[in-house]
Amino acid sequence: MYRLIGIIALFVIGFVFIRSFRNRGRSNVLYMNVGCSRWLGPGVGFAFAGPLGAIIGFALGSLLGGRDYSKADVEFMGDSPRQQDFSASLLVLSAAVMKANGNVKKSELEFVKRFFLNNFGQEQAEKYILTLREILKQDINLYDVCQQIGRYMNYSSKLQLLHYLFGIALADGLVDDMEIGVINTISGYIGLSSYDFESIKAMFVKKEDDSYAILGITSSATDEEVKKAYREMAKKNHPDKVAYLGEDVRKAAEKKFQEINDAYDKIKKQRGMN
Repeated sequence: MYRLIGIIALFVIGFVFIRSFRNRGRSNVLYMNVGCSRWLGPGVGFAFAGPLGAIIGFALGSLLGGRDYSKADVEFMGDSPRQQDFSASLLVLSAAVMKANGNVKKSELEFVKRFFLNNFGQEQAEKYILTLREILKQDINLYDVCQQIGRYMNYSSKLQLLHYLFGIALADGLVDDMEIGVINTISGYIGLSSYDFESIKAMFVKKEDDSYAILGITSSATDEEVKKAYREMAKKNHPDKVAYLGEDVRKAAEKKFQEINDAYDKIKKQRGMN
């Protein structure tokens, strides 16, 4: 008798759980589906799983009227999984930076659009902006998203990602403290060192003499420490390491690489180093 009652109780609990799960809403269902990887199948990157995939999936679902989507629906995000991973990460983290001061600016949207326009053309760039607008409507759990990016993205791509986030923040001509704070948080969460954060920051938030900051050192560094810092920065930021992300990314990496070289040349000249 007690066994029968127990079986009935388990059945009722299971039925209530299923009903409540079905009514939890589309965004939670996307989390349970692990982003949109359920629909895309093999051959996709990390961005279509976990919390990052849930945000992208919800945005795409909204644009597609709630229907299930296929691999063809996300081809605008890049030709390879690594390109798609970078694009998805950039979209979500761009939204976080743009929302930092509570006022999304047109200049910031235009900056992101130019990047995608230069890499993928007009039609695909417009899809990116539509997706970004949907992402901007969502609450972003920055820690969870960044932990996912930090685990799977290589270090050079993370550096370039941070470079673009500063570019977005500077799109209106001024990087304010709230934007710097959000980018600093992102940098730490995805696993970048404080030296690399300060190096990229120095390229956008200019001071009287930022050459040492660009190399991730202080003016008290010895000549040997300067040379070592330059070699390490040049290695991490070499344009070839991010060439797979597209021509616009490579050009931005080349500009950053040149700033590192210029900073090193300036310090050598000041010190009379060989």
